[in-house]
Amino acid sequence: MTPPQAVGPQTDPDGLEDRLRRFATIWSRAVFPVTATSLTRAEVEERLLPLARTLSESLHAHPFDPHAAQRVGAALIDAHCTDPEALSRTLGVIDAYLVLYCGSGPGQRPEPSAEESRARCARLQHALAAGFAGGLRERTLAEQEAIARSTLQARSDAVNALHATETRLRAVFEGAAIGIGIADLEGNVLEVNETLTRMFGGLENHVRGKKVTEWAHPEDRPHVWQLHRELIRGEREHFRVEKPFFRNDGTVLWTNLTVSLLRDPEGRPQYQLALLEDTTERRLLNLRLRYEATHDALTGLPNRTLFFERLEKALAKGEGSRFGLCYLDLDGFKAINDSLGHATGDRLLVEVADRLQSCATAPGEMVARLGGDEFVALTTGPDTQHEVHELAARILAALAAPIRVDGREFSVRGSIGIVEGPAGERTPAEVLRSADITMYRAKSAGGNRCETADPELDARAITSHGLTTALPAALERGEFFIEYQPLVHMDDGSVHGAEALVRWSHPQHGILGPDQFIPLAERTGLIVPLGRWVLQEAVRQARYWQEHHTEGGPLRINVNLSPAQLQHPGLVTDTVAVLERSGLAPGVLCLEVTESALIGADETLLRPLRQLAEMGVDIALDDFGTGYSNLANLRRLPVSVLKLDRSFTQGMQQLPVDPVDLKIVEGIVSLAHSLELAVTVEGVETGAQADRLRELGCDTAQGWYYARPGPPELLHALSLADAI
Repeated sequence: MTPPQAVGPQTDPDGLEDRLRRFATIWSRAVFPVTATSLTRAEVEERLLPLARTLSESLHAHPFDPHAAQRVGAALIDAHCTDPEALSRTLGVIDAYLVLYCGSGPGQRPEPSAEESRARCARLQHALAAGFAGGLRERTLAEQEAIARSTLQARSDAVNALHATETRLRAVFEGAAIGIGIADLEGNVLEVNETLTRMFGGLENHVRGKKVTEWAHPEDRPHVWQLHRELIRGEREHFRVEKPFFRNDGTVLWTNLTVSLLRDPEGRPQYQLALLEDTTERRLLNLRLRYEATHDALTGLPNRTLFFERLEKALAKGEGSRFGLCYLDLDGFKAINDSLGHATGDRLLVEVADRLQSCATAPGEMVARLGGDEFVALTTGPDTQHEVHELAARILAALAAPIRVDGREFSVRGSIGIVEGPAGERTPAEVLRSADITMYRAKSAGGNRCETADPELDARAITSHGLTTALPAALERGEFFIEYQPLVHMDDGSVHGAEALVRWSHPQHGILGPDQFIPLAERTGLIVPLGRWVLQEAVRQARYWQEHHTEGGPLRINVNLSPAQLQHPGLVTDTVAVLERSGLAPGVLCLEVTESALIGADETLLRPLRQLAEMGVDIALDDFGTGYSNLANLRRLPVSVLKLDRSFTQGMQQLPVDPVDLKIVEGIVSLAHSLELAVTVEGVETGAQADRLRELGCDTAQGWYYARPGPPELLHALSLADAI
């Protein structure tokens, strides 16, 4: 090992090196009494310091990778820490002090959570134990081979130097740290050393005189005894296996067993030599570490790692096998954590886990905690279509009873997404993604319920997520464009202006309308830069029309504003800047705001609209009649145009017209005109409808009867036609 370089105050401002030194000191004091070395404790500490640094770096690595700890375990063997007690003490020191003394200092990456640190610590212990076991095995195997060679050499020299060879052989035989036994080809045990006798309980008569075949064990691998038969027939010289044995008291001894064939001077098989390394403690340690690595530290349930292993096995089964999965997320758990603290939340999760565990007791069922307040329940078998829904019902029923924690009663509810189907058609990741999507659908529907996965709805959700992810880059790549739908004067049918309607030319999905991506842009906050781009393009186009269309005055341009844009502090500044750069008069621009966005609006929200209206920009109240607003509020809103929603005029497409529809539209038009507001009608699709609305006094209209949305050239062509 290379000794660490000196670290001074200038190079170790956060004290990490001092804490590593303290950790190495504790470690060396723990293992030095059981270390077979001539080094002093201080020298052992110097050897352990770089290993401590490796463990610290592994604990906080991003991404986390525990394999470096294997090298630490192997390095302990190189440092002569070969006693199993040295491994046990090392694991104890890591468990108690690694996070305490090797935590991140200032300027390093953020400290992992306590739960994550415990999980990482367990995985580092597991890796270190594996490295220790591997290093010890290599050392032991080398010793075994040396012993075997010594034994063979001793028997080969027996003819010429029987006494000297016997003395040497006996010394090796009795002093070996591993168990050694010699048997004849019939399996009768002839000689055993003291180590092997202790391994089997300490009584030589329980070992000597027995037959090798009496040491069969139910957990023997099928090929073990086949290898043994091949060896005594002389078809192989040795074999090595992991094999359990029963001791005389019924307990199990696990070993790494190496059996070699000893031949006579003529080369004929004569004896079999067995070398046994006791691996029982190491195996138990590995089982414990495996449990800790595959089970949730808080609830004791299987964790994400073990769940994915089980799910992968369930999905890999043959034809006719099915699976069912319930993905549970607790409703309102975050509020409990935030208001009462994580300690209360943890105790609540433990109680929930106990209840879930009681719901999945049938063969083929399991419950796991994925993290936080997310749990999964898995069932397998031929009839999971029925069983998975029963399992979900049991889970909701188990959660229905109040949970008492720290003298408080909590009503816990959950949303469950169910995925069920035949094995072999989907990967574990696909199944869990579908269950997650379905769970959120249950939560969106009010929670405390189950929803079953639907491939079509899954596809929509995945597409929506993909569109959300692609939105920012789409704006940068110029994938958006604007179509313009003409606005016409109802008295003579001349073009009044146009409404700018944004479209997305998606590389995979083709042309997308605003209803497919505007809600996504609003949720992600991209609506503000996207809306600013639409305003810039629409105003630039209006300026172009103004320069090339001189008949009948300038063409108006209508641009939609979302609720998020209304609340953005830069709305007025951005609008003024766009108008000034283009040279377009404010009176040519009309900003459309939906009625629902202004319901209950206070003066803070209305102030930007008032400022724009005072500049001369028209404000239109879009979709009027759908927001259940008080008509009296119209007097306080800074609007100059009402856009009547198409739902009021659809009944006028055919004759006779419902008189109630006529009265409603007539009343709205009369009210608007009395407030000096212009009325624009949406969705005009027939000539009869246009005639009736004209008679009712509507000012302007738009709809397929006049023209569908299209490129800016469409409006220019319509304007030229009017002029002719």
